[in-house]
Amino acid sequence: MNLRAIRALRKKFILISTVTYFLVMLFMGGSINLANFLSTHYQIRLVLSYLIQNEGGMPGDSSRELTGILSESMPESSVSLPDDGEKKDQRKNVSESELIDFSPEFRYSTRYFSVIFDEQGRILSSNLKNIAAVSSYEAHQLARRALGERTTDGHYGYYYYQRAKTAEGTTIVAFLYCRTQINTNIRILTYTLLIAAAGLIITFILVNLFSNRAIRPEIENLRRQKQFVTNASHELKTPLAVIRANTEIEEMLNGSNEWTQSTMRQIDRLSGLVANLVMISRAQEREDRSVMGEIDVSSGVEETVRPYESLAQQDQKVLDIQIARDIKMVADESKIRQLASLLIDNAFKYCDDQGTIRVKLDSIRKGKTIRLVVSNSFKEGQNADYSRYFERFYREDESHNTDKGGFGIGLSIAESICQQYGGSISVTWKDGEIIFTCILVSG
Repeated sequence: MNLRAIRALRKKFILISTVTYFLVMLFMGGSINLANFLSTHYQIRLVLSYLIQNEGGMPGDSSRELTGILSESMPESSVSLPDDGEKKDQRKNVSESELIDFSPEFRYSTRYFSVIFDEQGRILSSNLKNIAAVSSYEAHQLARRALGERTTDGHYGYYYYQRAKTAEGTTIVAFLYCRTQINTNIRILTYTLLIAAAGLIITFILVNLFSNRAIRPEIENLRRQKQFVTNASHELKTPLAVIRANTEIEEMLNGSNEWTQSTMRQIDRLSGLVANLVMISRAQEREDRSVMGEIDVSSGVEETVRPYESLAQQDQKVLDIQIARDIKMVADESKIRQLASLLIDNAFKYCDDQGTIRVKLDSIRKGKTIRLVVSNSFKEGQNADYSRYFERFYREDESHNTDKGGFGIGLSIAESICQQYGGSISVTWKDGEIIFTCILVSG
């Protein structure tokens, strides 16, 4: 894992932690507010049922306004209706303690009104003495609207209503003024959102700080690993040079034989391995901005690929080059050439006999992204494990046969180059071809 991958993993961890906190707070806050909403509406329905059962009022109401039978053209008026002892006895006696644990101040803190209609929908009486927010006319208009609704309960703004038939055939519509309850619910929701937002910000800051501290050991291990590779590569150069010199002297004195030739091949192989280890270590380092500038990617890739045409003819293979013109980006030209060289080398190395190698370069997403596609014939690649192709030293041939040369780290270097330029590399197999697709971000 390189430094870029560690930082990407840290960002992913921060994102996952923040989203997890958000979902937990959403569940908790939503549950609290939902429970509060349901509880409030249950209490409202309970109070309205209580008013309905007491004919639109509360036990002990001393007066009721009598509206009488009103014509559509006459203004609505009301007169006082004195208490009727017999009428009280006929009410459904539902005690306050049986319905809800009302406080002694409940009667005086509750704002409500009720209207009674006869069977023809004319107003018989209304009780408006426990509310001052609406006039008699407004109360009657609201009651008429509620009388015409399909549902027996609902609300108009802050006014919740319930409608019910009586044994005498009349209809009672009771209204409860619920501004306090609704505003309380809104305040609880607002506080919940504010606390959740503040917690989200604090969580992001803390996770950001702690995750940065958590990855420091990994970054230090990565630094030491790079230092070890560099030092080891430097130390290996001297003994390899001595072995090469001794072997060459042996060949000069006693002539070349199969043993000296084998030794020279292994020296060349070890020298190439050391050089590639240094190369992949440097490929993971941060890009040196001083060597970057606007380059012509089209000409760079074409100049890298064209010399392989003679090799294709020699190996009786077909090299198909499709490069769009004037594709440019800000980059280190040597890295782009190295990327193209690694992919084309890999394509020639593993292409089937008399197969086809294709190189395609174009731009996508309105020119902001560059796509380099290198493919080659590979009939036996259907069951290959492509998920491991970019692992260092990985070979599809488990015997690690080195007849084709290479060390299994070229694709890993190509992946590092793509990542340096905000892109990616992927491999697929289709219709007898293995396809490597590189994405580079030009903007």
